[in-house]
Amino acid sequence: MAGSCLPILGAVLIAPVLPRMQDHFAGVSGSAALVPLVLAVPALSLAVLAPFAGVLVDRLGRKRLLVAATVLYALFGTAPLWLSSLYGIVFSRVLVGAAEAAIMTCCTTLIGDYYSGRVRDRYLALQTMCASASATVFFVVGGALGSVGWRAPFWLYAVGLLLAPAMARALPTPASPTAAGAATAPADTDVRPFPVRRMLGICLLTVFGALVFYTVPVEMAYLMDDLGEKSTGVVGAVTAGASAATMLGSVLFTRLAGTPRRFLPAPFLLCGAGFLLMSATDHLALLVVGAVVNCVGTGLLLPSLLTLALSRLDFADRGRGTGLWTAAFFLGEFACPLVLLAGKGALGTLASAVGLLGVLTLLMSAALVPAARRTPATLPRPAAEQL
Repeated sequence: MAGSCLPILGAVLIAPVLPRMQDHFAGVSGSAALVPLVLAVPALSLAVLAPFAGVLVDRLGRKRLLVAATVLYALFGTAPLWLSSLYGIVFSRVLVGAAEAAIMTCCTTLIGDYYSGRVRDRYLALQTMCASASATVFFVVGGALGSVGWRAPFWLYAVGLLLAPAMARALPTPASPTAAGAATAPADTDVRPFPVRRMLGICLLTVFGALVFYTVPVEMAYLMDDLGEKSTGVVGAVTAGASAATMLGSVLFTRLAGTPRRFLPAPFLLCGAGFLLMSATDHLALLVVGAVVNCVGTGLLLPSLLTLALSRLDFADRGRGTGLWTAAFFLGEFACPLVLLAGKGALGTLASAVGLLGVLTLLMSAALVPAARRTPATLPRPAAEQL
């Protein structure tokens, strides 16, 4: 769970100090574009490299790669403490994204290795809860450290040096469900085809789901500003409330019976309804209500998508499959502000763009209903795990 929070740290920790960093590098050519990249480029790097990380997970082993990537995360993450070049800092952030790709893929794959059935579902929901809670905590910590100086928040990346030995000591090395499978798994990955068609649909759905998931965290402050709310304290309180709603949705996920595919239309329905309420009101209170409804839906949505993806993978494919899913999710995260910016340009206001996304989300919910009705109460597990 702690490892799963590290990519979230990279996404939000330095957000409060970007204006100070912008002032520090004001004389650097292109700094207006490069400084925001310091925050955004790890997500793009993660999205591009996660499939390759998945291949390494299946070939080198989950635990070994996780420990090595956590150490590299600490080294690359703290590099801006002594780098004086803005270009060098941006490059170090690309490397942070590479380490995050390995960490996120390994952590999710290990959850799939260690657990099955409803226990696995609960741990995937817990992963969402921890990520949502850590985003709020890291934003506050980043702001507090930023009062010391714009470099200070980068010290927190050193937590990887504490986590790596704990992971090496505490986490068991997973094995294939059968002794024969464990003995042949490395060779199998060289000759057996990866189930691309089985994963393509869920990965495309995950790109859209990630766009839905990140809309409120990314755009809520701008929507509140459009309604005249300028107080950073109020914005922070609303952001914390949205994170709490996401955690509530994750808790509800653990209480639902049946396969994720059967109730997957419901999270999209909640998210779409929340978007429409957010876009159709001029009152701050209703905007917040819409955000809460949306975030309850996203708390259900993320573990549903991830559980559905893992249910389609056996041990030998799990690393690569998880890598593809992780790439799809962070690709949606990176695309989220760009898609809404394009929608704002076409429709005139951000609220209208959010409303259009709400309509598309409701259409996605309706499109998933026929497949949900045809889905059995329980999905068959991969053949290797049936033993």
